[in-house]
Amino acid sequence: MTPYRNLSGNSNIVSYESADDSIHVVFKSGTHRNYLYNHIRPGKAVVDKMKALAVEGHGLNSYISTTVKSNFAKKW
Repeated sequence: MTPYRNLSGNSNIVSYESADDSIHVVFKSGTHRNYLYNHIRPGKAVVDKMKALAVEGHGLNSYISTTVKSNFAKKW
């Protein structure tokens, strides 16, 4: 897992792991802290944007809460 840089200082994201067709995001809090997003759900374009935001270290939490919402492949 790669630590999320959290450049804004107020993200609920701790870390992430990118794969060819998915991104696994770990949140600081919540009943379920691990979420998997893949090319099937929410789709390739969204996952690619999430990967870019994760590398930037800014905007991923906001993008998930405003655009992706509950459109994930798996949570645990």
